[in-house]
Amino acid sequence: EDQLVESGGGLVQAGGSLRLSCAVSGFSFDSYAIGWFRQAPGKEREGISCITTTRDGTAYYEDSVKGRFTISRDIAKNTVYLEMNSLKPEDTAVYYCAAVRWLFADCLEYQFDYWGQGTQVTVST
Repeated sequence: EDQLVESGGGLVQAGGSLRLSCAVSGFSFDSYAIGWFRQAPGKEREGISCITTTRDGTAYYEDSVKGRFTISRDIAKNTVYLEMNSLKPEDTAVYYCAAVRWLFADCLEYQFDYWGQGTQVTVST
């Protein structure tokens, strides 16, 4: 079954860290880029990071998370991670992972087709 399942969300104080996991099944890392998105209350969903199918897993980041968030993958575990450091209250959102068949260029420019159920991240002041 094609599935993406997020975990690792929670409540953290500003300046703290969290690591989100996306367990991927049915989507080969050879063909599909995996992205992380988030949606805060009253705001549109935004893409924040994605990792492509290249051998070294080329990654892309939205400007607001560059230098703070790191995306990575463990092919053996079929899992993509989002390490989030120096968290801010404005990072509070539901975080989703998603998959898209990737060919070239910035994967954040793609329309992702397959989505997980989301995990809540809340950053307190």
